[in-house]
Amino acid sequence: MLTERLRAKLEATLANLPQVEAQLADPAVLSDPQALQQLGKQHAELSELAELYAQYCRAEQRIQEAEELLDTSDDPDLRMLAQEELEEASKQRAQLERVLVARLLPRDPNDERSVIIEIRPGTGGEEAALFAGDLARMYMRYAERRGWKYEILDSEPSDLGGYKYIAFSVQGKGAYSQLKHESGVHRVQRVPITESGGRIHTSTATVAVLPEAEEVDVQINPDDLEIETFRSSGPGGQHMQKNETAVRITHKPTGVTVTCQDERSQLQNRERAMRLLRAKLYEMEQERRRQERDQLRRSQIGTGERSEKIRTYNFPDRRVTDHRIGLTLHNLDEILDGDLQPVIDALVAEEQARLVAATENLSLGYST
Repeated sequence: MLTERLRAKLEATLANLPQVEAQLADPAVLSDPQALQQLGKQHAELSELAELYAQYCRAEQRIQEAEELLDTSDDPDLRMLAQEELEEASKQRAQLERVLVARLLPRDPNDERSVIIEIRPGTGGEEAALFAGDLARMYMRYAERRGWKYEILDSEPSDLGGYKYIAFSVQGKGAYSQLKHESGVHRVQRVPITESGGRIHTSTATVAVLPEAEEVDVQINPDDLEIETFRSSGPGGQHMQKNETAVRITHKPTGVTVTCQDERSQLQNRERAMRLLRAKLYEMEQERRRQERDQLRRSQIGTGERSEKIRTYNFPDRRVTDHRIGLTLHNLDEILDGDLQPVIDALVAEEQARLVAATENLSLGYST
């Protein structure tokens, strides 16, 4: 059951809903795309929260009525129905309470965004490049299981079918909240296809998960961009690119460089490169802000945590171990086929438990 303190904070937060609705009708807000986007998101979250709390209150009312009936009725059939109602309503209330408490925790403002995932092989040569390809396919299949779309933005295949580099977007509501914990060094232990002696090798690949930025999030001065075109590095012969369709964009103030060559159109490559550049610049700004706040609110991206291995995929034992939470599962094939949700759920639960323990004064963070 919600404590009085949490209930009071929840009701105080929901009291902001009429004010947000009034602001959304303000002509000044309607003419400001960024303010309109932020208020629209806030309104959607508050409306959803209000509905959850209404369901919680209805469950409480059902519990109270069932308990009163059990206290006053001697009819066996009525008492049996009341007991069933009490159990069902109590279960529903407990589920809603967990959701509401989670909403009381400090929230990452990027949680609802789509993401851009970059994967690079680490130590291990061609085997590491193959592992990078395995990870890319794992996330793409996970996206398919969630009903999300993915799109390859840039890639550099390796000789044996892996990737020297790959960047792709995963588009879906809440993608960042589910995938942000994947940032870091992933390690694989297996016998490489290039190993004739049957020895187990250890290789690594690095994953970076960036919240995808909208144009209103990042203002880029065209004068700050250096744009180069070149022939994409594809197969030779009749498929050799005769035109300079590949695009490289450098943001001169920060030195950030992105390339895209997967499309046959220079315009498409340029659009994809700009998406990747916006995500990188947005993440840089987010990291700058995070460094000014409590260490608890920092993400793994852009910090020293990325240099530490976060997960090991052991092929001989069909085992996957996430070292951050001590979770070990023995269904490696299913996980590499995109069945990542049990791992992600455990990481999200650990994050929430850590926030509860570290947060002395819970706040929804929707003040206007």
